[in-house]
Amino acid sequence: MGVSTVTAARILKGQLQHGQGEESLLEMDKFPFVALAKTYNTNAQVPDSAGTATAYLCGVKANEGTLGVSAGVTRDRCNTTKGQEVTSILRWAKEAGKAVGIVTTTRVTHATPSAAYAHSANRDWYSDGEMPPDALEGGCKDIARQLVENIPEIEVILGGGRKYMYPKNVSDVEYPHEDKHRGTRLDGRNLVQAWHEAKPHGKVAEYVWHRRGLLALNLSRVDFLLGLFEPGDMMYELDRNNETDPSLSEMVSVAIRMLQKNPRGFFLLVEGGRIDHGHHEGKAKQALHEAVELDRAIGLATRLTSTQDTLSVVTADHSHVFTFGGYTPRGNPIFGLAPMQSDVDRKPFTSILYGNGPGYKIVAGERENVSAVDFAHADYQAQSAVPLRQETHGGEDVAVFARGPMAHLLHGVHEQNYIPHAMAYAACIGSNRGHCNTAARPATPLLLPFLGLLLLLLC
Repeated sequence: MGVSTVTAARILKGQLQHGQGEESLLEMDKFPFVALAKTYNTNAQVPDSAGTATAYLCGVKANEGTLGVSAGVTRDRCNTTKGQEVTSILRWAKEAGKAVGIVTTTRVTHATPSAAYAHSANRDWYSDGEMPPDALEGGCKDIARQLVENIPEIEVILGGGRKYMYPKNVSDVEYPHEDKHRGTRLDGRNLVQAWHEAKPHGKVAEYVWHRRGLLALNLSRVDFLLGLFEPGDMMYELDRNNETDPSLSEMVSVAIRMLQKNPRGFFLLVEGGRIDHGHHEGKAKQALHEAVELDRAIGLATRLTSTQDTLSVVTADHSHVFTFGGYTPRGNPIFGLAPMQSDVDRKPFTSILYGNGPGYKIVAGERENVSAVDFAHADYQAQSAVPLRQETHGGEDVAVFARGPMAHLLHGVHEQNYIPHAMAYAACIGSNRGHCNTAARPATPLLLPFLGLLLLLLC
């Protein structure tokens, strides 16, 4: 969710409300403090989501592809992990007695959410079925197992990723006849059952896989909630089955109401992670509608909390090579054409373009004429300058929006790993508490709506 995505999502939001778009306001636009974060990984100029998530959740920069570990860990090398684990702000909040939660539109074992609880030399080790023999023999744990075992008292976990929780070839509850959705675990464990069994005696733990089950819960009687609504990532918002899958906003509403029961406050990580996926596929319409849904979730979170006691931070893992231009007039449809043709090949072009990705097409030796295709389709892949199966991340700084107690700490240009330290300082959690007068200062809950990333997202 780089700045170009934020701006384009703002225009889309306004146009969906029948305005011209440019004058519209995203919920994050209303936050009074804005900073920029430098997103590079320790070994990468243009970062990946595992290294960036480790930065903004654990407070240390890391190598690309590694989760919850220092830069002493080399990707894929299990034997470099021991002693290099770093802890996240989610754990700091839990150790301070706060309720904690994770909400994402990706699988809950994806890069952004897993940096909150896991330590892994490879972000792709979702279950032991994705791990090489040497990593298993070296004693490294898959990410799904770490979700259940590392911090067993995470109160709320909502997103996708069912198949990594079940033994290999076990049929999925929702898609029983589709092989690609079957369980992937080699150890034969049912981690949903293990999640239940790890809860303290007398506490109520609920697992749901259907929107109806989620919305029917009496949250006052639930202590722990696990919701896994798809075998892998959740559907794009434009494609979502609103009978079976909750929206990001609905998941955020449930999560906040669950976590607010704790009088000592809470920390919530929220990721609109499929913004990133839409861009990787060159599908700008999918990505921007995901961003608008994230913005709805931010607005809902704002209404459910108070700026007097809740610090809200919105940021991104990284940017993408996504742009829009072409001297379009005010109110031009964000997915529309530029008002002129190219003065080189005499063909029209869409305002939205990518620097690289799957939208590169040559027809009869020339650039494809976009007027011959449905460029407003949800799955249209915008033209790119360089052909790649997947579009890449961008390397520029990303915006950080902040509102609430000590939001002024997020200003100017920061290293990305500064973010959790500033938030922890505001909440008097973690190791830096010398400024805290616990007798005079109430515990400060944290609300952290990240995109694909944003955040977050992107991932």
